[in-house]
Amino acid sequence: MAKKRTKSKPASTKKGFSFKLSKQNKIILGSLLVLLSIALFFSFTSFYFSWQADQSLLTEFADRNEQANNLLNKFGASVSHFFMYRGFGIASFIFPILLCLTGLYMFLNLDKKGLLGKWIWGLVFVIWISIAMGFFAYELPLLGGLVGFEMNDFLQDYMGKIGVLLLLVFGLIVILVRLFKFSPEGIAAFFKRKSESLATEFKNGGSEEILMDTDKELPIVVDTYTHKEDIPPLVTEEDNTENKKTETTTKVAVKEDTIEMEVEKITEEKEEKDILSEKLVADFGEFDPTLELANYKFPHLDLLDPHGNSGGITINQEELEENKNKIVETLKNYKIGIGQIKATIGPTVTLYEIVPVAGVRISKIKNLEDDIALSLAALGIRIIAPIPGKGTIGIEVPNKNPSVVSMRSVIASSKFQKAEMELPIAFGKTISNETFVVDLAKMPHLLMAGATGQGKSVGLNAVLTSLLYKKHPAEVKFILVDPKKVELTLYNKIERHYLAKLPDSEEAIITDNTKVIHTLNSLCIEMDNRYEVLKLAMVRNIKEYNVKFKARKLNPNDGHKFLPYIVLVIDEFADLIMSAGKEVETPIARLAQLARAIGIHLVIATQRPSVNVITGLIKANFPARLAFRVTSKIDSRTILDTQGADQLIGRGDMLFTQGNDITRLQCAFVDTPEVAKITEFIGSQRAYPEAHLLPEYVGEDSGTGIDYDIADRDAMFREAAEVIVNAQQGSASLIQRKLKLGYNRAGRIIDQLEAAGIVGPFEGSKARQVLVSDIYALDQLLSNEIK
Repeated sequence: MAKKRTKSKPASTKKGFSFKLSKQNKIILGSLLVLLSIALFFSFTSFYFSWQADQSLLTEFADRNEQANNLLNKFGASVSHFFMYRGFGIASFIFPILLCLTGLYMFLNLDKKGLLGKWIWGLVFVIWISIAMGFFAYELPLLGGLVGFEMNDFLQDYMGKIGVLLLLVFGLIVILVRLFKFSPEGIAAFFKRKSESLATEFKNGGSEEILMDTDKELPIVVDTYTHKEDIPPLVTEEDNTENKKTETTTKVAVKEDTIEMEVEKITEEKEEKDILSEKLVADFGEFDPTLELANYKFPHLDLLDPHGNSGGITINQEELEENKNKIVETLKNYKIGIGQIKATIGPTVTLYEIVPVAGVRISKIKNLEDDIALSLAALGIRIIAPIPGKGTIGIEVPNKNPSVVSMRSVIASSKFQKAEMELPIAFGKTISNETFVVDLAKMPHLLMAGATGQGKSVGLNAVLTSLLYKKHPAEVKFILVDPKKVELTLYNKIERHYLAKLPDSEEAIITDNTKVIHTLNSLCIEMDNRYEVLKLAMVRNIKEYNVKFKARKLNPNDGHKFLPYIVLVIDEFADLIMSAGKEVETPIARLAQLARAIGIHLVIATQRPSVNVITGLIKANFPARLAFRVTSKIDSRTILDTQGADQLIGRGDMLFTQGNDITRLQCAFVDTPEVAKITEFIGSQRAYPEAHLLPEYVGEDSGTGIDYDIADRDAMFREAAEVIVNAQQGSASLIQRKLKLGYNRAGRIIDQLEAAGIVGPFEGSKARQVLVSDIYALDQLLSNEIK
């Protein structure tokens, strides 16, 4: 029986699945990827400027009435939130680059060989940068994203910080060697080439300089010889070269001797100054800046009221047990087991620390904030998950009978009395009933915000009272700005002790917006002057400068003097921003950026913490923030960059941050009569002849009697003149309102009207006198000018 032969199918007939795009489809898909990469780039970039405002819209994607601030609206906000916040942070910018490369490969129909390698190395870069950002910028999770933060946290649990750092270094070495072909030989050759190049340049430059000096200093001498034996021998070129070498060596030696002599001279002068300063200290002692008011007495504690129980806390055991049971029961209803719970009792809030059983997600407890508040029937429930530095979750519950924290109790505390700080401030007490004291000099500026009636003015008084109880009038000066004209007027009594003002000001407390602008610019001049004396004294900050001055190492004849700290307090910042805008914001931003080292510190308070008041420029330079209760989560994010201030209970309940952890405090209460007694006590003592004077500042709109040329008048001069004459009221604000002009332009027009004889001179807070009675008289005046 013959074998049955089976026909084998040709290989060409075996069909497998293959995905191949036509050229047209490649162009379409490539252009789509390129455009998508551009969209991602703009949405990622916009995320860093709009993420706070768009945070609340992430759950409202389907609502067409809501609009996001991201450049790509809600799509951009959602995508950038996913990649930048929940993903890899700043490393996510690599994804648009990879998408753009892929799109270009398709659009131009290039060979895709090597594209896969680019994606692999791109993803390696993304992971490495994300972990590195999570490690080096731990306090800024937006840079590393949630992935970088969590991976860094996970790795540190097993390897520690040093282990993670070594792992990052190893990853960097792998990237440099495999991707950029780095090698020890290549690095050594690079540095060798650079060193040889520098050596050649140095050698050429040095010899050229010496030859130039030789040419200048060797005159040509022509001599006459009468005898043959006096004729000098013939000098060859080689001999000339040798002579030049000898002369050059001599010149270099002379130069070195001169430099050594100069150095020795400077050293001797320095030693003489040190000997002189030591002799002065030995004869007279160190300079004492408080000597002029040597008999000054600090305010005593009896000026402050105890306010009830003097800071003591009454423990209500029934309330604690009831709240504990309700928390456990509420969590049990959602199948969350509790392993342990303990309570820390504060003046106004009790912190319940819970340890959940294994396997419970923290986010699950965090999401039950409203349910726990409902079960406890309490306002201001705040969950801290987890508590920094502890393996517990915190639930803050307001006490039914809160205790008042008196200013007397925090001033009398040993923590404040023994504080070795430049500008100590006792804000109040923490949840654990500890006195909270911080150094304003290290903040270095404080931004304070909160809704009306929540304790903001009391917080300002606490700042000022702390400094009055700790610092001598010679050591600190205050500049007080009070647009409301009623909050800080009590401090007028200590004008010649503690306050600073402009030379031409009658009152030290500033209430006029124009004076505020002049004062801020005057402070900028003071800042520049102080930096100049620090440079001459060869020190880096005010503390080193004053130590050197006290040791009598700086001569007052050279312009040196003891520098007091200057604290600028602005009570209602929103009013200034609305009326003056950039004229206020720009000098404040400059002071906030530069004034720390020379002892000028800012304390700014506002009751409207909106983004147009607390701008990005202001926030970037105020790392220390103090938030009283606000009305919305958006306001809380504006102040603290996180929610929480909207959940406070008011009446001095506040959150404080210095750029890292957030601390809940109860502000120390100091009443108006107490402030009046303190200022009365200080004001009754011997004072300086006048308040501390700031440098004089002449603003653009401060000059009166300037002779403006008619051709240089503003285009709306005539309209403004008619407005002023009709209203018979000469003020820049009237021109602003009627003609819708800016503050600067209205001020210039007022000066032009004064120069034209239409309004009278500046009279402080009063409106200028109108010198023209009616429109007919105005027409006559202006027509006479033209003739």
